[in-house]
Amino acid sequence: METNFDKLLDFPCQQNFKIMGVAHERLPDDVIACLQIHAPGDYTPKIKPSPKGNYHSVSLSITVTSKEHMETLYTELSALELVRVVL
Repeated sequence: METNFDKLLDFPCQQNFKIMGVAHERLPDDVIACLQIHAPGDYTPKIKPSPKGNYHSVSLSITVTSKEHMETLYTELSALELVRVVL
């Protein structure tokens, strides 16, 4: 993944992530488990269902330490089975 995060942000910084995935009770737990591996911390996600209830968005703020760290988070979160989009 080739991004310009290093030109746009001063690291370390707080970055808001929105992870959208299948409406399943396991989605927030899977996201938090992934984050504990790559960015350990105490997270309190905000979960919002889609209008039809088929999807949920999980929003949270993560301390990101570098361009590579941010790219890793996007890659690893996107690879989760229930996740469809990471913003």
